[in-house]
Amino acid sequence: MEKTHKILIVDDHKLFREGLSFVISQMDSCEVAGEASNGREFLELLDKLEVDIVLMDISMPGIDGIEATTKALEKYPGLKIIALTMFCDEEYYYKMIQAGVSGYILKESGKDELANAINTVISGENYFSQKLLRNIIINLNKAKTFRATTHKQEIKLTPRESEILKLICQGLSNAEISEKISLSLRTVEGHKSNLISKTGVRNSVSLVMYALKNNLVDI
Repeated sequence: MEKTHKILIVDDHKLFREGLSFVISQMDSCEVAGEASNGREFLELLDKLEVDIVLMDISMPGIDGIEATTKALEKYPGLKIIALTMFCDEEYYYKMIQAGVSGYILKESGKDELANAINTVISGENYFSQKLLRNIIINLNKAKTFRATTHKQEIKLTPRESEILKLICQGLSNAEISEKISLSLRTVEGHKSNLISKTGVRNSVSLVMYALKNNLVDI
């Protein structure tokens, strides 16, 4: 029997929580384990409930999403947290990634993308909204002084690592990369592991942000 994945929703807007809860109730193998309106409520619930995935708002009163994520993952390192964001939260993107989120999805996303994000994170990979990624790239390109004043970190990548890094930044999964460049899945996973080790980041979501911020790829 397929496991039912328990999801905890954390957002300070009740109407949004209720809407998200309804959407999740229509998904196969997913159920809402609980709701919290701020980070403090979330941390208290986390000690009482069985939770697989957290959908975490960033900007909340009291303990915000960044602090709540950091504290939760310190206590429960295996917990999967997907950040819920709006374009106006851009200054917090990297802070949430540094805190250890497994994915990022825009609040305006539809049911299909939410399901894709949840399934991707459940499978052990990271999810990054392509619309959000495009927005980050556009803003970096608009910052005319960015490339002039920012230098690449002294990280030596092999041609294959550079190729795979670019595909990761385009949002491709390990399996999609494997098929696209005709490498075994295990080899792709090995290259990704090397990239994470060389850059000192936590996961492929933070790898994407690191690569963009340090101009390691040209997308």
